Amino acid sequence: MIEIAGVNTGQFNTLGLSELERSVIAAKQKSPVVYRYNSLDDLKFELRMRSNIVNAAKALHDSGVDFAGFDDSRCNERYWIRTDRGGFQLRRGVSPSAAINDIFHNGGQYAFECATAIIIVLYKAVIDTLGETVFDRYFQDLLLWDWNYDRNLRLVSNSNLAETFLGDILYFRNPDYNPRTPEWQGENVVKLGNDLYYGHGIGITSSQGMITALNGARKPGSKTSAYLSNEVIHPDFDALQRLQYGRDNRNVAISEHRGWGVAARIGTKTYRDPSREV
Repeated sequence: MIEIAGVNTGQFNTLGLSELERSVIAAKQKSPVVYRYNSLDDLKFELRMRSNIVNAAKALHDSGVDFAGFDDSRCNERYWIRTDRGGFQLRRGVSPSAAINDIFHNGGQYAFECATAIIIVLYKAVIDTLGETVFDRYFQDLLLWDWNYDRNLRLVSNSNLAETFLGDILYFRNPDYNPRTPEWQGENVVKLGNDLYYGHGIGITSSQGMITALNGARKPGSKTSAYLSNEVIHPDFDALQRLQYGRDNRNVAISEHRGWGVAARIGTKTYRDPSREV
């Protein structure tokens, strides 16, 4: 259920919310977990961010971007420099928001794997929620590479599949993947609806659709099915809202900003770029 100090939850019907936002509220209201907010504005910010994550995932799906491992990645060199590890480093003098938006406008010039796709979706959602000016102020010197992300994009993880909502990031694991196609060891996805997900390289489909696609990339003769793991991620909505009001997150421990703790298991390969560690 949802609790907001001094607020009657009956007021939710007067907020002018979208269908997606109302569905998130309905799911949280039915939950045995108590979700506490300091104000209606805090709740509305999370709902807007979740809505923008869903919209960004759909937009990336429709953008024409291709799926590729790090070795075969590509980008628009007007905005990005392709690194020797297959990542995309923002060019000096380029607006971070313009570079991210270009991926959605000129998708045919880009190819990357599914972990990078998730970070791109989250950056786009931040732009659409906070605005280009705020994004450009706080998200500079971007590197798109696996689960690498800017320190101001704080991510929260848990392992409770019973408490997932639209805009959450989930993971379908393929434990018996064919070593010849390591890019299909799993699929990072955005939850778009009730049993509807977007995963770069597979597309928009149900949980069974994701599992069927991954099962097609198992070792020959394998009977071990892919499955939806219990790994759940979403942005730290409070931290992002502080950026909106001009308060950065530099007082937060640096270790929290190096990426999701299980990043080494996700994506096409299992390595980090130590030159980017802070």
